[in-house]
Parts: sequence; C-alpha cells; structure tokens
Amino acid sequence: MKMRVALAAALFAGGSLTACVSPGPDQPLVVVTTNILGDVVEEMVGDEAEVLTLMPPDADPHSFAISAQTAARMRDAELIVANGLGLEEGLAKHVESTAADGVPVFLAGDHIDVLDYSDGDSAGQPDSHFWTDPARMIDVVSMLRETLGEIEGIDQARLEEQASSYLTELESLDADMTAAFTAIPEQRRALVTNHHVFGYLADRFGFRIVGAVIPSGTTLAAPSASDLQGLITAIDEAGITTIFAESSQPGRLMEVLADEANRDVVVVELVTESLTQPDGDAPTYLDMMRVNTERIATGLAP
Repeated sequence: MKMRVALAAALFAGGSLTACVSPGPDQPLVVVTTNILGDVVEEMVGDEAEVLTLMPPDADPHSFAISAQTAARMRDAELIVANGLGLEEGLAKHVESTAADGVPVFLAGDHIDVLDYSDGDSAGQPDSHFWTDPARMIDVVSMLRETLGEIEGIDQARLEEQASSYLTELESLDADMTAAFTAIPEQRRALVTNHHVFGYLADRFGFRIVGAVIPSGTTLAAPSASDLQGLITAIDEAGITTIFAESSQPGRLMEVLADEANRDVVVVELVTESLTQPDGDAPTYLDMMRVNTERIATGLAP
C-alpha cells in the first residue's frame, strides 16, 4: 500500500476510548488524536472503518492523556491521524513510538499553509489551531481523502461519496462564516481570548487579536501579573466590550480580567479546542464552528 503519509520520527514541535464508528468484521482501524479531527474522519469514512478517537469530549488537547491499553491498541491501526503542529502535548511520545514501529501517520499540519504565533511565549512557533479557518480544514480533508482511499478494506467509491458530501458542507460553512463576519464593522473585529487560538480565523476573516489572558499557544502556560496588566491596557485602548472564554478551560480568569479592567466587559463562552458531549452545544466540528460564529458575530455586533 502506497501511503501518502508522514512517518514522523520528529512528529511534534515542542484517556480513554471515546468516539468510535461501530466496527464490522475485519474493518481497518483508524486512530485519531483529537476529537475535532476524529469527527471529521468519521464523517468521511462512515462505516467503512473503525475510528478510534483518543481525546474525550470537553477535554483540553494540550494536557489529556491515554491509558497504556489504548496506547498499545494504536499499533493495530492502519493509519494514525494527528494535528502534527504540537497540539497534543500529552500524546507526542505515543504517536512518535507508534510511528517508529511502522504505523503510517497523517499529519494535518503538513497539508496547510501554517501560520506562526506572532507574540507571547509561543512567538515564532507553529500555530496548531488551523481548524478555526474552514478553508484550511477543506485542504486537510482533500488530502486525507486520498490517504484514506489507499487503506485496504475501505470502499473507494463509498469514501469518495462521503468525503465529497462533507467537503460540500465545509464549503457551505465557509460561505456562512464569511457572510456573518463581513457584517461586523471592521473596527469591531477584535478578539480577546483565554490563550492564542484564533490566529487562523483572524488571518482569514480580517480580525485583529488584541491579546490573550494566557499569552501562549498552550493552556499549560500561566499568565503573570504584568501579562494581565498589559492585556487590560490593550483592552482599554481598543475599547473592547466583549471577551471570549474557551469551554475547555475554566472561565474564572476571564471573569477576573473583566473585573480588573474596571469597565463593562461581557464574557462570552466559545467552544474552541474540544467538541462537547452529544447533548452539548457542539458535538461536531460543523456545530462548533457555527456556534462560535454566531456567538462572535453577536458579541461584536454594534
């Protein structure tokens, strides 16, 4: 099998079994690191493969871990699908070890135009949050379709049908986001979040990043008093009235920031780094993007 994959000995810069398509007899196994990518892969393969998603719903991708039993099962996979830009910090050693044993790995970051963080502790390092731009997710799905199609046991025609249908949905999402964000006056397209997660969205839709409570690309960092004071000053200068808290982290920091800013600042929750449980606001990638679009557009409206 000629796999267009990256066998990543140097995979990353820098649980539990959660979401599976019900397997049939002798189905190929595809292991996916994050639940966002896991949902995308499930949409593409349907019941053509078993999909094992390592990251539970409502988890932090920077810090979640898996059991030894689950790590061992990764070696049974026909393909590992990972972010590839240093997101899954707790999984790096497992994916590297699995790749070293010969399991093919598809790194999403290899198939997009990668941005670097522009400031904070992660300045100059690759930004791993590419999914906030649906056009980049389209690029990932287009390349992943080819790789999945080379796995023995997956019906090519069925895969092509499902992947094409999903690409159409992504294109519709992209158009809807463009319309919603274009309606926001340019001077109001300013974002403050828990940590740096919206670089790709800002690049695509013309937002400016005022700052983040944690001035880093990872939630494992922590803000200093000077970081918070600098952000408060930036909020005052930009006239920010809405700041956004991510559901994968406690919102307390954002509430403290709003209090310290000594102004009428609204804190709005977004679902940014992890999908929710099925009964939550964002059980799928498409749901997540549409929920966030609506909340950002409403929060920043005049």
